[in-house]
Amino acid sequence: MCGVAGTYRWPDGGPLTDRLTKRLAHRGPDGEGRYDHGDVHLGHRRLSIIDLSETGAQPMVSGGLALTYNGELYNAPELRAELMSKGVRFRGTSDTEVLLEAWRRWGVECLPRLRGMFAFGIFDERTGELFLARDQLGIKPLFYVRRGDGIAFSSELKALAGEIGGLHVDEAALVASLLYYWVPDSRCAFREARKLPPGSWLRVRPNGRVDTGRYWILRDVATEARHGPPADLAAVVEDSTRKHLLSDVPVATFLSGGLDSSYLTALASKYSPGISAYTIGFRAEDAKFEAMPDDLRYARIVADRFGVDLHEIEIAPNVQDLLPHLTYHLDEPIGDPAAINSYLICLAARESGVKVMLSGMGADELFAGYRKHLANLIALRYQKMPGAVRTPLESVVDRLPVATSKRGFRSIRFAKRFLSFATLPEETAFRRSYTMYDRDELAGLVAPDLAGAVDDVLTEHADTYHDNLLDDFVNRMCLADARMFLPGLNLTYTDRSPMAASTEVRVPFVDVEVVKAAFSLPGNRKIAGRQGKAALKEAALSILPKEIVYRPKGLFSAPLRAWMSRDLAPLVREVVHDGVLVRSGFLRREALQRLVDEDAAGREDRSKHLWHVLTLEYWYRSATEAGAAERAA
Repeated sequence: MCGVAGTYRWPDGGPLTDRLTKRLAHRGPDGEGRYDHGDVHLGHRRLSIIDLSETGAQPMVSGGLALTYNGELYNAPELRAELMSKGVRFRGTSDTEVLLEAWRRWGVECLPRLRGMFAFGIFDERTGELFLARDQLGIKPLFYVRRGDGIAFSSELKALAGEIGGLHVDEAALVASLLYYWVPDSRCAFREARKLPPGSWLRVRPNGRVDTGRYWILRDVATEARHGPPADLAAVVEDSTRKHLLSDVPVATFLSGGLDSSYLTALASKYSPGISAYTIGFRAEDAKFEAMPDDLRYARIVADRFGVDLHEIEIAPNVQDLLPHLTYHLDEPIGDPAAINSYLICLAARESGVKVMLSGMGADELFAGYRKHLANLIALRYQKMPGAVRTPLESVVDRLPVATSKRGFRSIRFAKRFLSFATLPEETAFRRSYTMYDRDELAGLVAPDLAGAVDDVLTEHADTYHDNLLDDFVNRMCLADARMFLPGLNLTYTDRSPMAASTEVRVPFVDVEVVKAAFSLPGNRKIAGRQGKAALKEAALSILPKEIVYRPKGLFSAPLRAWMSRDLAPLVREVVHDGVLVRSGFLRREALQRLVDEDAAGREDRSKHLWHVLTLEYWYRSATEAGAAERAA
């Protein structure tokens, strides 16, 4: 895991590449490198994980190819053996060299062969062409800016925004972030910057011409898998977990005590006995206020059963200090407090000498494990209930409080959330089940001239949701999540938060073979009765006890209501009355104040809305202050 940067046909590209690379130091504290060839400049920051020697250093240059690469190839041993059988000789044992030689032999055609997470730039001195590529599912990030015939790229947006002048905030992207509490992978927070899409490549020719292509399309893979035989899910998940342990340094796991992390930890312990795992707990008063489940108890059961070295971390963070720090590292405004958990776990692991961790991220999206998936199925039945039953029920729930001054009521929050979408059409209901606002609420929160951006964002969701040939509701939801929610939110903070702590996180469920297996299953094997992730639970029973497999779903989240009502209440007041989002006119003060009042009175749970407003405020301050400083200079 590393940081990559570079420029091609860019004025002062060498110095710019140096500055970009320096901005990525947290991604690779173990080494740095630079390559120059005419008007091509590649930079690299190294986190040494496979082949710790200098033969794994980057940019790697060999036989007219120069590569700067971020990621891990879990099928590198198989690719190495195939290449050696064709006469290729290797100097070292790194997967970087495997990638370089695979490119030399197969070019772009090597990309579908790669099983792992990656983003890289490779320059061919013979043709003068620069290629950029990103992994199939968008695990690793790659941002770029084109200007004239030139291009600059980086693993992180903050590097480009901080070092390239003339970037402007894209207010439509910020509107999208308000809806989702993250910026979709199809958009970028700065108008002039782009994200290379998952499963795609970009080529820059010496004459400045730029071509793009897709080598892997999730929609098509899901369709093909659905028409094939169901996979042996237990075997596929075990194989992926084993491959994700490939490392020359110790690997640990996240262990929340939930199904996904417990399953991976149990499997990893088969191949790495005594593996370390890290879990979190919260201050007792915060957990009580939030009515949070006791995840620590389940994590201890798993650790004891499988001989895991469990490290328990109590989270009582100074959220006022952490908020601007994490907002900076997340690159774009992301309103999920789980990013704090991820950062603090990785920080503790790094302090213990751990560089690599496994996460259960992705299982909920692929196997229908979120409450929204089951809730949307229940909504279909709810719609068939007579109005004489629904109307009084909705009236009663509407009047119930979601919290008092001493505690919150999760069941009432869930009920209110459910009724907000239960009678809507399929795509609209799915969107409302996990986003922050309906169309009128969002339009009423932002400046009037952004109404068109609101409609564009909603249309984009509908277009993406309907762009499939799947024959059941559950798999349509899973595909939409895998295309939007997973890369836009969960993979984003799973990259940025750990990298802020110079730690690599691997995601065995977000694997091309696991994805194929997931979409080979019909929806009624993912949700059976009221049981979400039914197929994955069935597979996990091969190694986990029933009390773990069928425990109530945990939450890799944070006690937001407690934080908002205590630690962050003064900051919320400041943002409402004198924040830059309000003063700039982007947000309407009256609408924002209404959210605060509803939350304070306990009528509605607006804690997530307000948390995201705080993250957006800090991000916007940083973005506009940088622009103001540049103009002043």
